[in-house]
Amino acid sequence: MKPLLTRRPAAGFRSPHIVGQQGAAHEGPVEDVEYVGGWSTGARANTSALIRWAVWGLLVLGPVLGAAAFVRTSATDPTPPVAAASAPTGTGSQGAAGFATLFVAQFLTAGEGDQDKLAAYYPAAVDLQLEGDPDRRHGEQLTVVRLRQTDPDVWSVTVAARIVSNTALPKTTSGNAVDDSRSAAAEDADVHYFQVPVAVGPAAGGATGYIALSMPAEVAAPARIKTPELIYGPVQQAVPSDPRSQAVTQFLDAYLTGSGELDRYLAPGTQLAAINPAPYTAVAVDRMQIEGDQGSEPTTTVPADGTRTRLVVTVRATDHDRVRLPLAYALTLKARAGRWEIASLDGSPSPALPAPSIPAPTPHP
Repeated sequence: MKPLLTRRPAAGFRSPHIVGQQGAAHEGPVEDVEYVGGWSTGARANTSALIRWAVWGLLVLGPVLGAAAFVRTSATDPTPPVAAASAPTGTGSQGAAGFATLFVAQFLTAGEGDQDKLAAYYPAAVDLQLEGDPDRRHGEQLTVVRLRQTDPDVWSVTVAARIVSNTALPKTTSGNAVDDSRSAAAEDADVHYFQVPVAVGPAAGGATGYIALSMPAEVAAPARIKTPELIYGPVQQAVPSDPRSQAVTQFLDAYLTGSGELDRYLAPGTQLAAINPAPYTAVAVDRMQIEGDQGSEPTTTVPADGTRTRLVVTVRATDHDRVRLPLAYALTLKARAGRWEIASLDGSPSPALPAPSIPAPTPHP
């Protein structure tokens, strides 16, 4: 008799020889194996175990493989170095001015043995021969009075300094100071001017660096110019009956002493705030210079609304020590509703425009 050939049931087929969930008996010897979707339960268990181990292996090897990839990328494709920042041409003027001011201050106090202090600004100063005691004099009120660019990366800075002596005048046997033709007090009143060349360039970390190209050079005071012509008429005494004088007095009284509401004296759209705390206790307007006014006759009227005029007033302001100080203000006034109002507190008096040049007539042949 030929042996009975059996075939694994297909997915979803239940063999009649296998015990089902109803507990029916089977015929003949059959393996105690259950098939689900073409997979035996034993094979499925083995596959799940393999998947779990594969996932754990990936979790463990992931960081290692990532680090190896990073090292390989860094070795084969290095990041190009960042170029050092360079100072743009024409920059560094403010820093050069401050650097020169510090250099002049150190220079004025330097004496024998102070070469290293000066070398911080000008390295070649280590080889200089310095004389006199250190700190025998110092500079006060140091300020930059001239700043000009001599080369793309070089600034010439002129620093003004009032030099003060730190040494006392020698005494006579009677205890009085020596009467010199040029006393130390007169010497202290002198203002000196020192010119310093400062080079500007890139420093570490992208910052801008500075270095002096030489020791300071003492130079003459900057030249003064002639006062330009202004738009205002001649100086005239402030008359209490003049509406312009009244408007200015009321405004400055509120502005400087805190007396009254400042907004009452301002033209619409003008925004100003009174000085707080008020530095003065009283204000008196002494003189005025008014645009286009020759001051021949007193003025008691106000022109049409919208009319503007500019003026400069000199006042005496009384401080809290009862000392009167002269102050000057450039103002623009605007007429409205029969009175003058303050349209602006100007930054400076206004210069007159140059007269237009008239070409010479062409001679006829």
